[in-house]
Amino acid sequence: MSEVIFRDYAISSDPARLDAARVHHWLSTDAYWARGRTREKQDAAIAGSLNFGAYDRTSGQQVAYARVVTDHATFAWLCDVYVDPAVRGKGLGTALVTAVRDHLEPAGLRRILLATADAHGVYEKIGFRTLETADKWMALGLQ
Repeated sequence: MSEVIFRDYAISSDPARLDAARVHHWLSTDAYWARGRTREKQDAAIAGSLNFGAYDRTSGQQVAYARVVTDHATFAWLCDVYVDPAVRGKGLGTALVTAVRDHLEPAGLRRILLATADAHGVYEKIGFRTLETADKWMALGLQ
């Protein structure tokens, strides 16, 4: 992925740019879905995923994160989307998810799924909808 510029931020899937310690801190302390996640578990998740970061163009500091679990052919699960509280409300979350969607588009995926308790509006802006046939989906929770 070439860099996508959004206002004062650069969005990139370059794994070398990720600040894994910062991502772990955000998710393990502030994200309701990942609170308490260990650093080892987070590092393993990063290693097995397609990762995106948003970076302040002046300081280079990472200010947002998104992770995608995908086979790059038929399916993707968008997860761990997080925007630092200091930069929320500027459209960066929508820009980040749009960059992820656009990055995945050439693969011709049949479906990109995500789960959210409180950010439906962010995702609806770029085309996500609630499942029409949710009764067809099943989940196996191991923990």
